[in-house]
Amino acid sequence: QVQLVESGGGLVQPGGSLRLSCAASETIFSRSVMGWYRQAPGKQRELVADMSTGGNTNYADSVKGRFTISRDSAKNTVYLQMNSLKAEDTAVYYCNARRSVLGSLSTIVSWGQGTQVTVSA
Repeated sequence: QVQLVESGGGLVQPGGSLRLSCAASETIFSRSVMGWYRQAPGKQRELVADMSTGGNTNYADSVKGRFTISRDSAKNTVYLQMNSLKAEDTAVYYCNARRSVLGSLSTIVSWGQGTQVTVSA
């Protein structure tokens, strides 16, 4: 059962733009903080941006002013608009969902399969 389905990665030149999409189940989307992480080979996975159901956002300092996260409730989809891309943005980008379990202190985390973003001339 696939719960998060990503798309939109690819090869782009420095200064270019890409938009990543992540489609979630209604159950996950309506209850979760949705986010984007990225991981380059040999490096730790890092948070790029996330957005709560109420619209609160967080961004990594390295992407502030260039990337924008958004949610479309009608489509149960979270997007990452990436502008002014740099070589250091090259990584596998993963969609993430995290939600609390009703009546407990536990958190459920879901991950997409990842999509490659390569920024190169």
